[in-house]
Amino acid sequence: MINDLIEIFEQANNHMLIKDMELLMTKVSERTLCGALMLHLREVIKNTHYKEYFVDVEYNRNKGGKLKTILKTIKGPNEKIIKINCDLIVHSRGHNICQDNLIAIEMKKSSRTQNDKDKDRERIIALTKDSFNDIWSFDGKTLPEHVCRYKLGVYYEINFIIKTIVLEYYTCGKLFGAKCVSF
Repeated sequence: MINDLIEIFEQANNHMLIKDMELLMTKVSERTLCGALMLHLREVIKNTHYKEYFVDVEYNRNKGGKLKTILKTIKGPNEKIIKINCDLIVHSRGHNICQDNLIAIEMKKSSRTQNDKDKDRERIIALTKDSFNDIWSFDGKTLPEHVCRYKLGVYYEINFIIKTIVLEYYTCGKLFGAKCVSF
């Protein structure tokens, strides 16, 4: 499944780099780039066995209209509940409880602070975990209180100066691959 999702993401990203190069050359906002990538992801996904999934920008709701949250570890054993809206996600909007969440993408410009970039990476790590310190176990019937179980997390960092995009791939709360793409 991970390889399928990476292939879907990379195909959509390549389409965006070809068809929407003007957006990159004019250095538009992250939100605009996420919107462009969303359109290409939707187009690619509709031709796969994931065609029932949705692609949403800055989605922040869970089944029943609750705000999506993650647990964040803060110094020591303490955890804090944090409201979340990921830059771009592929999910079933709660319709497929067995595998609601497929891809979570956090996008940043390289000119942003290291702290901003690290927060996005922490969010991707949390979103791709299978659980939060075994607080819940997946029973196949209900969605967890806190968002997790994204099969693939992508940290996406754009450097307009040297015209590159750093892609970091996460699964199960861990970095498992990275690459650099030129545009």
